[in-house]
Amino acid sequence: MAPDTAVVLDRAGLDRLIEVLIDDGYRVIGPTVRDNAIVLAELASGRELPAGWGVDSAPGRYRLRRREDAAVFGHSAGPQSWKQFLHPPHRTLWTSDPDVHVQPADEPPTRDAFLGVRGCDLASIAILDRVLGAGAHPDSSFARKRQGLFVVAANCTEPGQVCFCVSMGTGPQVGPGYDIALTERIDEQGHRFLVEVGSAAGERVMALVTARSATEAEISDARAAVAEAANRMYRAMPEVDLPTLLRESRESPHWEDVANRCLTCGNCTMVCPTCYCTTTEDVTDLTGEHAERQQRWVSCFELDYSYVHGGSVRKSGESRYRQWISHKLGTWHDQFGSSGCVGCGRCIAWCPVGIDITAEMSRLAELAERGAADG
Repeated sequence: MAPDTAVVLDRAGLDRLIEVLIDDGYRVIGPTVRDNAIVLAELASGRELPAGWGVDSAPGRYRLRRREDAAVFGHSAGPQSWKQFLHPPHRTLWTSDPDVHVQPADEPPTRDAFLGVRGCDLASIAILDRVLGAGAHPDSSFARKRQGLFVVAANCTEPGQVCFCVSMGTGPQVGPGYDIALTERIDEQGHRFLVEVGSAAGERVMALVTARSATEAEISDARAAVAEAANRMYRAMPEVDLPTLLRESRESPHWEDVANRCLTCGNCTMVCPTCYCTTTEDVTDLTGEHAERQQRWVSCFELDYSYVHGGSVRKSGESRYRQWISHKLGTWHDQFGSSGCVGCGRCIAWCPVGIDITAEMSRLAELAERGAADG
């Protein structure tokens, strides 16, 4: 990015950007503080951003903390991901009444702008594009919500304690797919955001926001801050061929060790930004005259997930955890051409017993190496 193409917004300019998007008909969704967490919700103005809030996270732990500055993107991933707005946890597929034929549920069109999308989450949206938006039979609901989506990405300068996006190749620098990308900086020169424009839609929106040209020093400073964040990751996946490791570790005794800790609660799949599995249910009201078919998220940790005539295939917690991690890091490559993990760390922070996917894979790699040495 050359100095003559980079621009800088001040804090008021970020608020103005949100106003412009709302005036243009977008529903702006971004981070805000609610219920002792940083959640994603519709924003009415920039005043609702989590200014001055950070996050402390660890396996099985997530806590808000007050920052010493007023940064609005100085926090790591919360319990929610952008998936919920593109692939909702619950939706009605069709309804039926005695005097009305079966008719598809009405899904009012929305025009969304996502504000503050990190590199890991931008990568997860790209994965969902391949999983739900591509192929011979794309998900029509996802395709409608995805069409016209405006993305304001945010480069990470402060990784969380459970983040491992560098080892997954998804951050902290945001990849392609954004309309506007921001890098937040706060120092003696003030509170500002270096802006990169990634699309014609981004150029159109930025033309309505007052900004000044960035200096070479400001561009270098922003790049250095993101690069430094990459050097401060607390976790990483082992540098091995993960699909092969999982395939060759299918009978590893380590799965029993994981099963002794795992509650099979499914939290990891619910907070994951790429898990996409659903089930459908037919429900009626108390009179039996109104019926609906509903779709909801489902987890491979549920006993009924692998049910076929005669019973469930994966009855043990051991087999269900192995199925999840083997698909996420292994066979996902065969299906969709990439890993299903983006390194956001949500599954680590929101596991009630603190199971760490990077630690489990490192342990499998260690056992495989030891077995190869003994053999």
